[in-house]
Order: sequence, then C-alpha cells, then structure tokens
Amino acid sequence: MDISITTLFFLLLASGFAGLVDSMAGGGGLIQLPALLVALPNTETATVLGTNKLPSFLGTTTAATTYVRRRKPDWRLTCAMALPAFIGSMSGAAVASNFPKDAARPFVLILLILVALYTWRRKELGLNENLRFARRHTIAIALISGLAIGFYDGIFGPGTGAFLMVVLVAVIGMEFLDATVTTKITNWGTNLAALLIFGFHGHIIWMIGLVMAIANITGNQIGARLALRGGSNLVRKAFLGVTLILIIRLAIDIFS
Repeated sequence: MDISITTLFFLLLASGFAGLVDSMAGGGGLIQLPALLVALPNTETATVLGTNKLPSFLGTTTAATTYVRRRKPDWRLTCAMALPAFIGSMSGAAVASNFPKDAARPFVLILLILVALYTWRRKELGLNENLRFARRHTIAIALISGLAIGFYDGIFGPGTGAFLMVVLVAVIGMEFLDATVTTKITNWGTNLAALLIFGFHGHIIWMIGLVMAIANITGNQIGARLALRGGSNLVRKAFLGVTLILIIRLAIDIFS
C-alpha cells in the first residue's frame, strides 16, 4: 500500500498518544481508530478495524506485563472477566463488517457522559477499595460484563477500557489502580481475540499496524509507569480527562 511519510508520522503520533492514555484509563481506541479512518479513507472498514487491533494488542501486552510485575491482580476475578470477554470479542469481530458503526456512536456517547458525571460527582470513588457484593456475585458481575463489553470491543471497540473500568470501580467497588490492572489483562484478551478473527479473514495491513505498534508500545510503557507511580488518585484524574476527550471526540463524529 502506498502511504506518505506525513501520513505515517501522523499515525505514529496518534498511536503513541493512544497507548499512553489507554494504559492509564482506557479509551485509546477513540484516538487511534479515527486516525486510521482519516489516513485510510478508501480502505474497507473491517481492514481498518483489524489494522487498529494490531498496535492495540501489542501495546496492551506491554502495559499488562508492566502492571502485573508491580501489582498482583485478583486472578480469579480477572479470569472471570477476561475469558468471557475473549469469547465475546471473537463473536463481535466475526460480525463487525455487517455492523452499522454510526448507529452505535450516540449510544456510546450517552454512556460515556453518564460515566463521567458519576465519576466526577463521587469524589472518593475508586480511591479506596469498597467491595459491594459477596464474592460469588462479584464473579457473576465480572463474567456477564466481560462477555458484553468483549462483544462490543470486537464489533466496534472505542471506549472499551473505560467501560471495563466503570464496572470494576463503580459497580464492584475496586480502587482505580487495581481495576486498571484487571482492565489491561481483560483488554489484552479482547484485542487478541479480535486480532485472530481479523487476521484469519485477511483484514490487517501488517506494515502499517507493526509500525504503529512501536509508538503504541512506547506510549503504553510510559502510561503504565506513570499510573503505578501516581496511584489511584492519578488514575482517577486520567480516567476523567480521557472520558471527557472521548465524549468530545464522539460528539464531533456524530454532529459534524
């Protein structure tokens, strides 16, 4: 594929910034995916989605590894969310080419606004662990939400990390930093599942995806280290900031 140096540099910047914000608070897809849509206007939607998953997967691998080395996750809860999310993402990716993306944007926008308002009003939310349910109910919530959000990630994607975070923090009652670790592992699984499906159908531009992955990995490394250093308070602020950016980005897409 012919692509100019200027376009490639634009994609590198977008992917690096997407990796940075995604590793801290989720939502990198709403930076990286629109950049690919702009840079590859004549490319099939499924191929753009597949190419987007390659740097996302490699970047999330880096962030998840960094978090796990420094912050031990609740493996039972994480697996209860990540395994159904993997299955859901494969299912979503399998039907992604037939899904009307424009129809999903208003719904996602409303959800993100509600998430931002709730997080902003609850000043102590996610700063300390406050588990709200018995263990078996917590596992059930993780399983069901993982399956649903995983399907969304495979079929569309942007905002997946934010939705995983709000389930873990606002519903289950985890603190932001621990929720981030579980989110990264779960998101790693959803990215891998979608990548396998898109790759099987030939919907990945490998050269562009691998070049973007270099920037995405770098951004994820920086973001994960900043989050671990700053703790849940920094992650909460990053989460609010990223959610606001996602709202603005989606609103522009919908109303422009």
